[in-house]
Amino acid sequence: MKLLAAAVACAILAYSAQAAPTHSPAPPPAEADWRSPDPQNVLVIDTNKGRIIFELAPDIAPLAAARVRELARAGFYDHRAFFRVIDDFMDQTGDPTDTGKGGSSKPNLPPEFTFRRGGDLPFTTLESSDGVEQGFVGPMPVVSQPLQLAALTADGKVKAYAGFCPGVGGMARAEAPDSANSQFFFMRGATPALDQKYTPFGRVIAGMDVVRAIKIGEPPPPPMDTMVTVRVLADIPAASRPTVRVIDTAGPWFRAMAARVKIKKVVDYSICDLDLPSQIK
Repeated sequence: MKLLAAAVACAILAYSAQAAPTHSPAPPPAEADWRSPDPQNVLVIDTNKGRIIFELAPDIAPLAAARVRELARAGFYDHRAFFRVIDDFMDQTGDPTDTGKGGSSKPNLPPEFTFRRGGDLPFTTLESSDGVEQGFVGPMPVVSQPLQLAALTADGKVKAYAGFCPGVGGMARAEAPDSANSQFFFMRGATPALDQKYTPFGRVIAGMDVVRAIKIGEPPPPPMDTMVTVRVLADIPAASRPTVRVIDTAGPWFRAMAARVKIKKVVDYSICDLDLPSQIK
């Protein structure tokens, strides 16, 4: 009997060893899996803690993206402090008084909490259920009505919004929805409670370690961390301009990565769990 039990156990062990899946390392991205963002839509933000590379999202928030680009080119953001920083939440800056009470001389912006998605806007669908599609527009995590509904709308488009995942930049505002001006914040962690209540205008594509290294406080103890210079990538002289590449969220490598992350996390998976590899040289 003991011999029979031992034989059965050995057989089970042998079968288990044969059936156990092997996990080979994920292949690195190929050249075709990267994209070079438009240098007119990239901000190079040098802080006293290091460099942040931020891609604007004019397809999602054209007015806010244009405002931040314009102010950056005017030098408005140079030497601005991170005056309100909450761990696992966000870093706020962009106020000329460094207090949270100021703004630029330009008029306030209308809200761009949602946007209209048409068939001409590249959208990578990763999830589709319960009448909702989740995916990416460039670097931005987006939740959208199904595009099939576009045939029923007057403008041939559907409602969509970008989620406040780590690295997403949002326009700060007062209580009024149309009170955003110059102040903005970088998300340190995912906060879906902000979705459709604030304007998301782009995302950090390199330097999240810097975002999370900014000194915490409301306000932080002096000296507060600052943005030393904020420049548009296209305006930097070619000899000193960094080369920026970010993973293409429309490509097969990113789709495969998203599938692996979903399988690994199992519970509470979100598109906010997907990081964006980048190369900065």
